[in-house]
Amino acid sequence: MLIAILIPLVLAILFYAVVLLRSAIAKKALPNGEAVLLGAVTNFFDTLGIGSFAPTMAWLKFRKLVPDKLIPCTMLVGHTPPAMAQGFIFLILLGVFVDPVLLVGCVLALLTGGLLGAPLVTRTRVWVVQLVVALALFLAAAMYALSNLDLMPAGGTATSLPVHLMAVAIAANFLFGVLLNYGVGNYAPTLAMFSLMGMDPRLCFPIMAAGAGLAGSAASIRHINIGEIDLRIAIGITLGGIPLVLVAAFIVKSMSVEMLRWLVFVVVSYAAIVMLRAALSGRRQGQVEAAAAGVMG
Repeated sequence: MLIAILIPLVLAILFYAVVLLRSAIAKKALPNGEAVLLGAVTNFFDTLGIGSFAPTMAWLKFRKLVPDKLIPCTMLVGHTPPAMAQGFIFLILLGVFVDPVLLVGCVLALLTGGLLGAPLVTRTRVWVVQLVVALALFLAAAMYALSNLDLMPAGGTATSLPVHLMAVAIAANFLFGVLLNYGVGNYAPTLAMFSLMGMDPRLCFPIMAAGAGLAGSAASIRHINIGEIDLRIAIGITLGGIPLVLVAAFIVKSMSVEMLRWLVFVVVSYAAIVMLRAALSGRRQGQVEAAAAGVMG
C-alpha cells in the first residue's frame, strides 16, 4: 500500500517539475530573491511541523509582494514541491507504521478536495479571498498560541483509528484539500484532529505531507495553467524550500521552537488583522459599486 502512494508521488514530482519549468521558460520568469529566502526559512520550519502557509501569507501581505487575490494560489504553487519532498521523506521514514487504509484514504481525500477546490478560488471575489485568508491566519495564530501554552492535544500512541473516526478523518481531509486552494494549510488542523483522536502525532507527518504534495500538485498545475499566480515568487519559494526541507528532515532531530512560534504568532496576528480590514473594506466598496450600478440602471 505504501508503494501505491510513493509511485504516484514520484510521478507527480517529475510531471510538476516539467510543467513549472516550461511555464517559467515561456514567461521568462526569474525567481525573486526575497522569495527564495522566504521559501528556505518557512519550509525549514514547516518540516518540523510548524507549517509554512501562515508565515508565508503574513510575509507576502506585510511586504506587499503579491496582490491579495493572488496570494493563496502563488503560495500553493511555490510550496508544493517542498511539500512533495517532505511527503517522500516522511513516507519512507514513518509511512510503514501508519494504517495503510487510513493513509491512502486521507491522501486520496485531500487530493480530491484540492482538485475540486482549484477552480473555486479563481472565481471568488477578492474580498472573499481576503476574508478566508484572514480567518486562516487567525486560526493559525490560535494554534501557535495553544501549542505554546501546552493547551493543544498531546496525542496518543495509536497507529490506526476505529472505523467511524477513520471516516471522519477522511471526510475532514477532503475539506482540508479544498481549503488548500485558499491558502489554508492542512498541517495545523491535521495535527490537532489526529491528536484529539489519540493518534501518535509523529504518524501525522506522512499523512499530511504526502497528501499536501499530491493535492498541491494537482491543484497547482491547474493554477499554473489558469495563470492567476506570481510565477517569480512561486519559483523563488520552491528553489529556497527544497534544500532546507532535506536539511531539516535529515539533520534536525529536536529543537525548541517555542520562541519562534511566539514570533510567528505576532506576525501572523498582525497580518490577519490587516487582511481582515482589507476584506471588510473591499466588501463595503463592492456594496457601494453595486448600489451605484443599481441607481444608474
